[in-house]
Amino acid sequence: MEFELSELLTERDELPLSLLNCDATQLHDQLGGPTLFHLRGRREPALFVSVLMHGNETTGWDAIREVLRKFVTSDGLDLPRSLSLFVGNTAAAQVGVRHLDDQPDYNRVWPGSDTDGTPEHGLMRAVMDRVADREMFASVDIHNNTGLNPHYACVNVLEHQSLHLAALFGRTVVYFVRPRGVASMAMAALGPSVTLECGKVGHRHGVDHAIDFLDACLHLSTIPTHPVARHDVDLYHTVAIVRVPEQTSFTFGADTAAIQFPRDLDTMNFRELPIGTLLAETNGVYGQPLDVRDEQDCEVAERFFRLEDGRLITRIPVMPSMLTCDPMVIRQDCLCYLMERYDDHLDEAG
Repeated sequence: MEFELSELLTERDELPLSLLNCDATQLHDQLGGPTLFHLRGRREPALFVSVLMHGNETTGWDAIREVLRKFVTSDGLDLPRSLSLFVGNTAAAQVGVRHLDDQPDYNRVWPGSDTDGTPEHGLMRAVMDRVADREMFASVDIHNNTGLNPHYACVNVLEHQSLHLAALFGRTVVYFVRPRGVASMAMAALGPSVTLECGKVGHRHGVDHAIDFLDACLHLSTIPTHPVARHDVDLYHTVAIVRVPEQTSFTFGADTAAIQFPRDLDTMNFRELPIGTLLAETNGVYGQPLDVRDEQDCEVAERFFRLEDGRLITRIPVMPSMLTCDPMVIRQDCLCYLMERYDDHLDEAG
């Protein structure tokens, strides 16, 4: 059975097993667009899993289709827990990009976004409404990133069950409240919710890690409600988003642009950088060359960086995450995030 929920979304209560043989580039021909599957299992309520919010981040789809293969029987799927699976931007996945030029970012238009008014906003509201109607055990949104980063989970509320879910993926956990409009932040209103960052696309370890996590979630009977032990997690808090202004040129390892980043910029990820660390050389730049916004969306570049003889260096100790050397990702999203250690706030979780 299938029927239209919104201009963009189709909902189905069965998943053709032939779909498990399709890679991400083939899904759009099979599905025609974003699709929400409700697959019945032996235990309720359902685990919600979202994949391909970014069309070029394929680990989520590769992982969930391998997980589902484990539960194929002669009678179809025999899942230990019901599963609501949202397959997102199939059109972008078809051509291997984050999103198409005429689309917004699928992971910036969920309820709570700073923007509104597109069909994609309606799409995500429809998904969330249907999951709310059916109740939800937990939510897992699976992503990749382009720079050198460890695997880690993100939470958007300091809440015991979400933190336990994150710790199930690994001890590195990041808490953030910006950017808004992301799936995990919206779904946190319905239950425990995490984003998984599974490293670079094409790395088998990322797929295996996601498989193990999803399999564990489907077999969980409950998620603990007691506090997470401090020694079980390293908690970080994202305090700022760093972007290159649209009109500013940049390069990696060359001196032909206004900002010249080192070729190995992403090796700084999840490292505590001391005061005076060189982030970039500049050419003909006066004043702060980067746009840095805090959780209140206030410009705070002067707090973190200073320009000294054409060298952009850290003003205070900082820890970046998701630094990337991919120019398209930098233009479509950001250069990186800046974090602080946040373990002392584990006691504040509710």
